[in-house]
Amino acid sequence: MQLTAPAHRTPDAKRPTRTARRTGIHDTDGMAVAAFVLGLLGLLVLNVFLGPIAVALASIALWRGTARRGRALLGLGLGVADLLVLVVFMSADNTMSWSL
Repeated sequence: MQLTAPAHRTPDAKRPTRTARRTGIHDTDGMAVAAFVLGLLGLLVLNVFLGPIAVALASIALWRGTARRGRALLGLGLGVADLLVLVVFMSADNTMSWSL
């Protein structure tokens, strides 16, 4: 007697297994949203860390084909803007950080 479901489902001709693909789509949508939020937050604090993370997440989401393409592009743009703001303020006061 087996009390748990088997680990591997056998493909059935009547029921295609699409759970893995839908999970991947939801993951890329989450990456696009996370890139946007981190890029927006990076304009205010910790842009040296949040900018590259936003760029990486947005690039991966776009490469995997997210349904939230606009949000991923915004995250990519905000991540690049984070790095540009960091470079501008670093050149202005010759430090690795900036303050208002």
